[in-house]
Amino acid sequence: MGDARGHFDGNTLVVETANLNGRTGAQGNGNLLMLSDDAKIVERYTRIAPDALQYEVTVNDPRTWTKPWTASFPLRRDMSYGMFEYACHEGNHAMHNILSASRAADKAGASTGGVQ
Repeated sequence: MGDARGHFDGNTLVVETANLNGRTGAQGNGNLLMLSDDAKIVERYTRIAPDALQYEVTVNDPRTWTKPWTASFPLRRDMSYGMFEYACHEGNHAMHNILSASRAADKAGASTGGVQ
């Protein structure tokens, strides 16, 4: 949704994004706050453990906020987590059915003490 350029700063991957296309937003408590085309985003990914990264993002949008703001949190590897690339499932209504059937099976297993 913009022009992203990455480089390493020591052991940290730094991704700087500018020239946003006007369809980028920052999510806050369920409210999508659209960024202006003057916004610049800097993301930093630093390995902090064999199974964890520290993620930090700084948003500088002088037309939206009076000063830049930063959020930071750890990202931990979970080998049981399944990730789907969103573009492949855009408009894929079958995905909802697949996931809801799996959730129903999980609940049924839980209510029978794990016996299915």
